[in-house]
Amino acid sequence: MTGAAGQLGRQVVRRGGGAAVGFGSTDLDITDPASIAATITGECVVINCAAHTAVDAAETDVENAERLNVLGPRLLAERCAEVGAQLVHVSTDYVFPGDARTPYEPSDPTGPRTVYGRTKLAGERAVLAALPGATVVRTAWVYTGVGTDFVATMLRLERERDTVTVVGDQVGSPTYAADLADGLLEAAGIVGALPPVVHATGGGSASWFDLARAVFEGVGADPERVRPCTSADFPRPAPRPAYSVLSPLSWAGSGLTPLRPWRDALAAALAARADDDGRSGGR
Repeated sequence: MTGAAGQLGRQVVRRGGGAAVGFGSTDLDITDPASIAATITGECVVINCAAHTAVDAAETDVENAERLNVLGPRLLAERCAEVGAQLVHVSTDYVFPGDARTPYEPSDPTGPRTVYGRTKLAGERAVLAALPGATVVRTAWVYTGVGTDFVATMLRLERERDTVTVVGDQVGSPTYAADLADGLLEAAGIVGALPPVVHATGGGSASWFDLARAVFEGVGADPERVRPCTSADFPRPAPRPAYSVLSPLSWAGSGLTPLRPWRDALAAALAARADDDGRSGGR
């Protein structure tokens, strides 16, 4: 499994137990054919969680985004084809334009509007061209509640501020990394029988404002302390999709276990964080 140092990669290793071997960027450089050849030596299933995910930075760091999101996945797929390995490649809702009114299906027209989205789409195509039996898993709004992700940031701001202003006109599907990791491990077990592209996110949909209020409520804080704003109030270098909900039908239709509804998953994430804080003696 690549990208073992990232929030999703850490969860795949943790949830997979001894069956999942993780490689961070210092162990495996996915842009270096020699490094890949030394690591992928025979039949196995590779879950590629490595990527350039800094959406705003990618707008000016195009070369690195292309290396990690296009070149690396292509090299992994080519090596898997050489040695008879399988590949599950993680992608994103940003491959879509974000102007839909109903959840996106894998067959819907793509139209990325950012460098990140364009490179991730190019990576999908490179993987499937080099290894037609691979499966691309698109996901969205991934969090653990630890570090600097959105949920962790809301937890920090709840402690530091009286009120927090959060965008309310961007809608997607919050996805708990632990649930997604379980899904990826399940998909890895039947990857050869899966469609080329499937979607896996937490069940249901929410705006960032909805998610922030749910975080506050989940830790016993007053959700009214979260105030809504528009995307125009917080312009970013890379435009965010207004609507990027991914349909779960391809995932469930392939016989895979649906990920939990996002509110249930958030409650589990907050409980897991509280347990970890209790063991470490922190809040």
